Amino acid sequence: MLIAHIALPVPLYQLFDYHLTKPAKIGMRVRVPFGKRNANAIGIIVSIDKKTEFDIKNLKTVTTIIDTEPVFTPSIWQLLNWAAGYYHYPIGEVLFHAMPILLRQGHLAVKGETKQWQLTKLGKQIDLKSLSRTPKQKLLLSSFRNNTISDTNVSNAVYHELQKKQLIEQVSYQPDDIQWQTNFSTNTSPIQLNKEQSYAIETINKQNHQFEVFLLEGVTGSGKTEVYLNVLSNILAAGKQALVLVPEIGLTPQTIKRFEQRFNAPIDILHSGLTDKQRFTVWLRSKKGENAIVVGTRSSLFTPFKDLGVIIIDEEHDSSYKQQEGWRYNARDLAIIRAKFNNIPVILGSATPSLETLNNAQNHKYHLLQLTERAGNATLAKQSILDLRGLVLAAGLSQPLIEQIKKHLANNNQVMLFLNRRGFSPLLICHDCGWIAECPRCDRPYTLHHKQQKLICHYCDTPRTIPKQCPKCGSTHLIPIGFGTEQLEQQLEILFPKIKISRIDRDTVSKKSALDNYLQSIEQGGAHILVGTQILAKGHHFPDVTLVGIVDVDGALFSSDFRATERFAQIYTQVSGRAGREAKAGQVILQTYHPDHPLLNILLTEGYPKFAKMTLQERQQTQLPPFSYQALIRAADRNNHNAPAFLQHIHDWLKVHCDHTLWQLGPMPANQPKKAGYHRWQLLLQHTNRQQLQRILDKLLIIIAKWSETSKVRWSIDVDPIDN
Repeated sequence: MLIAHIALPVPLYQLFDYHLTKPAKIGMRVRVPFGKRNANAIGIIVSIDKKTEFDIKNLKTVTTIIDTEPVFTPSIWQLLNWAAGYYHYPIGEVLFHAMPILLRQGHLAVKGETKQWQLTKLGKQIDLKSLSRTPKQKLLLSSFRNNTISDTNVSNAVYHELQKKQLIEQVSYQPDDIQWQTNFSTNTSPIQLNKEQSYAIETINKQNHQFEVFLLEGVTGSGKTEVYLNVLSNILAAGKQALVLVPEIGLTPQTIKRFEQRFNAPIDILHSGLTDKQRFTVWLRSKKGENAIVVGTRSSLFTPFKDLGVIIIDEEHDSSYKQQEGWRYNARDLAIIRAKFNNIPVILGSATPSLETLNNAQNHKYHLLQLTERAGNATLAKQSILDLRGLVLAAGLSQPLIEQIKKHLANNNQVMLFLNRRGFSPLLICHDCGWIAECPRCDRPYTLHHKQQKLICHYCDTPRTIPKQCPKCGSTHLIPIGFGTEQLEQQLEILFPKIKISRIDRDTVSKKSALDNYLQSIEQGGAHILVGTQILAKGHHFPDVTLVGIVDVDGALFSSDFRATERFAQIYTQVSGRAGREAKAGQVILQTYHPDHPLLNILLTEGYPKFAKMTLQERQQTQLPPFSYQALIRAADRNNHNAPAFLQHIHDWLKVHCDHTLWQLGPMPANQPKKAGYHRWQLLLQHTNRQQLQRILDKLLIIIAKWSETSKVRWSIDVDPIDN
């Protein structure tokens, strides 16, 4: 009797054994009875043998085998099993995370049948004059006979009338797989490559049949995308497919547009804005080799391909590649592992590479390719600091910045204002007694959203109506403190009533196609003010933006997180890079109350490379990543007692059973101590040896499973955390 060891989508570090009475393969989905009520659950076969640690008489039987072949390709299966071990996450949840939702629900992993209309025998023979009183039906029937149906514009009702008369019928058929390679071609580019671009393309193309990690480090506007396009042309010409990862949905429209202009080949996109059916369709097309390129965000990494030739990770430094809930994987790091398993090249592109990536390049683990000049006639923008001390501000805008905005708009140019704080105001306070409107579930201030007339918690997304009076003293004198993008937009409308203003943040681009519409409006040129959060900073090409104003970033200069300076340097460099990207000269103005801060001066005078070099030296001296390896154990409860006790138990066990080179920090409250009613605690583990840290976590998981207090808390392990 064969035993199937099956992974189920449950938060348990184990497989479940079932009798297997029919032929099946590893990686197939099955239906099994699960739980006390024998609910019909979908699982995935992880292994098949004749062994079980349980009484064989008590084992239940697999009820249905859903698939005729494994849903995962061999390389994806290898990747997911490796990732479940490295990130110490239940294999069932990892496998199901990597599948489209329709497959998780049991949908068959095959193409659906396509329906089409065709003439019946009667429809071929009937005299068209018999339809003279119904000219639209006559026209449609004539179109079927002349094979010009695609040029006929009639309603569905006309089709159904002909169907009632038995002149046409609807038939189902299985569409053939698309062979895009037959008609593939590349449109020539008008862009003249410079020497650095040509060298980068030549170097990558020489290694396009084997694994190698390339770091394409190029200043903003240096033409990294043009390098990608030339490399892709070589890969697609060989009949292979490509995966291009971008950090945000907002980057896909411009990327797709450039790819479609260059290649005569099918290109698909994958992101959270698609329907379940659309995501499944792309998944299936990729697996069958029917598309040439998939452009997508983080989870697109798990898309199966028939013949993958290259992986490109644009803006590789971006924190969006790290999953922050549930299975906390890093898509950039896993993409490198996937490329290694597939024996294909992977390209990491950025103007501000992460320090981990730069360190790997310096150690010759990655092949460094640099683009030090802006493409074409563009030059780097002139940068300056504007000292805010003693100045009057209007929604964060100083008068000197306002004057510069007027100057650039008068020349029919565009201005970008960066403020990484959405909403109208981050605080609503009672002017009489000092009461602050706080979210009771997070103990954090609500953000005022004026247009929606709501207070919204930016930590748990809970909304509430704006109170008419103070609940503490009864005063009606409630005032907003501070400013966000919504208030900045309102102030700009007062200052520049005749100028088009576009606010681009999570609140304004949540609707489908909203961002596309904004980008199209910006591309039309003319005087225009762009206001936005970091959505605006990531990779967009705005040729008419000549002034970038950084309204307020002082909060990022003073943080307890050792990575905060790196993130600030990256966002500053990226935002600054939006100015002067073509023939027009660019200017960057950074408003600050701390003009003498060393970080600002390094970035303005010597740039990101110098900052990165100095910061890596500091990290090495303090033995912080990438010169050590970390895991963050998080725990949360509702009584603020069980979570710290659970983590203290872990701390004490590790102190006794692990070597002295393991460094522990905590237990201590998380940076956000309360969220959605849960009190959050954390314990940070750090080791200079990655393999040793992995072995410690393996042992720890076995021990934790035996403790009774484990069930009293929500807990997780975050390997290689980026937010401490």
